[in-house]
Amino acid sequence: MIFIAILLLIAGFVALVKGADVFVDGAAALAGKFGIPQLVIGLTIVAMGTSLPEAAVSITAGIKGNAGITVGNNILNILIILGVTALITNVAIQKTTFKYEIPYMLLITAVLLVMGMTGNEITFIEGVILWILFIAYLLYLYILAKKGNDSGDEQSVKLYPVWKCLLFIVLGGVCVVIGSQFVVNGATTIARACGMSERFIGLTIVAFGTSLPELVTSVSAARKGNAGIAIGNIVGSNIFNILFVIGTVALICPVPFESRFVIDTVVAILCGVLLWGGTIRHKELRKPCGVVMLLCYAAYFVYLAAM
Repeated sequence: MIFIAILLLIAGFVALVKGADVFVDGAAALAGKFGIPQLVIGLTIVAMGTSLPEAAVSITAGIKGNAGITVGNNILNILIILGVTALITNVAIQKTTFKYEIPYMLLITAVLLVMGMTGNEITFIEGVILWILFIAYLLYLYILAKKGNDSGDEQSVKLYPVWKCLLFIVLGGVCVVIGSQFVVNGATTIARACGMSERFIGLTIVAFGTSLPELVTSVSAARKGNAGIAIGNIVGSNIFNILFVIGTVALICPVPFESRFVIDTVVAILCGVLLWGGTIRHKELRKPCGVVMLLCYAAYFVYLAAM
């Protein structure tokens, strides 16, 4: 059973990453066909497209009642992805990301913490609130795009016929859904067979596997000298993970919020504070802060392993 579960996990990760990649290509190309601004594509379709694996896994896990997988990818997104990227090159940060998006990420994470501590679950009404905050974020992005706030770090979009764009979107979406099923089933089987908690599996193996699109995007951008998009993409993905993913799961069924998740959410807030504090002086994320981030994740991993 363990061998089959491992094969399911690997197959699921491959389907998730490739599916998200194909989906993003198709959606971005379709948006370009209809003249949607590149900034909007980068901050919405691309950022949210790379979060499709987290969304699919979390929503699937939420329906199955695996709250340990449903809550939490944002810690790894900041500490590992931005930490690794910062080791490659200094990561520039846009003024709007520093002034608005990081504080907003901290705010909604704090809101999630309060929701979870009052009643030990995220209810339908709280899911509606998260969705309202998500719509407010989309309106902010729209206003940002209308102001023409373009840093030049636009995502390159391949040109495809409309039929191919639609085909990519459908195939990519199917791969993401099937991959999420494989990952959840494989991870749950491994967790039970090895005596590890689903929380540990969800916050480490599954979190890393479903965050691969963000990791690949950020590292690739850093190597090409376009490191400025890395922080914005990660912050945008984290906002999407909380507001859309957890909000959507809560609309389907209550999301259990165990007492242990309080610590995880507090850690997520501290990660955001570390990111903000590490960039406040030079307005960029530098190698020393990247090292600190990786060391912090190592300490957090040890904490999870000891639970």
